[in-house]
Amino acid sequence: MQITVFASGSSGNCALLSSVETHILLDAGISMRRTEAALSQVGRKISEIAGVLITHEHSDHIAGLKMLLKYHRVPVYAPRTVANRLRGMLPELEGSLHVIPVGEAFRLGGVSVMAFHTMHDTDESVGYRVTGTGVFALATDMGCVTEEVFSGLRGADTVLIESNHDEQMLSYGPYPVQLKRRILSDHGHLSNESCAKLARSLAENGTTRIVLGHLSRENNKPELAYETTRAALEGTGVWLTVAPASGCLTVPVERREACYR
Repeated sequence: MQITVFASGSSGNCALLSSVETHILLDAGISMRRTEAALSQVGRKISEIAGVLITHEHSDHIAGLKMLLKYHRVPVYAPRTVANRLRGMLPELEGSLHVIPVGEAFRLGGVSVMAFHTMHDTDESVGYRVTGTGVFALATDMGCVTEEVFSGLRGADTVLIESNHDEQMLSYGPYPVQLKRRILSDHGHLSNESCAKLARSLAENGTTRIVLGHLSRENNKPELAYETTRAALEGTGVWLTVAPASGCLTVPVERREACYR
């Protein structure tokens, strides 16, 4: 089992999760052409996709969905409120949209999928936990880490979590005050510091690989995000990297013992 991140950030989000013969897209926030090109790089085609899991309806997570559905009848999965929003935005979804429960696992191909709520500035947004030959979990676009989020991530072999902004860069940056307050709120985005605390807790609960994602171009730097979480993970043996805003990063999702020192 492996996760390949094609894009992660405010300009677009899309990743491919593969477990044996089951291939799933997590969000569709980049163009169909970019998605096809990225899939080709890892030897896959859209016709092989078992489904697209949508976290929420913001454009950086669904921008490529309209054209994807125009040319490919790929199944799309979303929780009820997100699905209702998508129906209003994309008539092309007719016949392809599947409403899924939150907090209850369902089968998709050869894997088990469970959605869990995240705190963001929309009526509903979710992360996903996928269990196949390993366990992968994703949670971005959240202003705080709730019990539900931690439960959804805890014990996953590999996780992709948000490390959106450096608080000092955001405070002294060019964003208007209202936008800064939104980002810093419990319904905004997770800071490097909050991400680092979450990463440490996950490491102590069995996670062995962590990918930092959804970095802000204006309010963060990959080296800042990496170093903040690396320091928090000191002595855990957990493998850490930063997802690219654009490009392919492939990370294994498999059971192994963390090397605690």
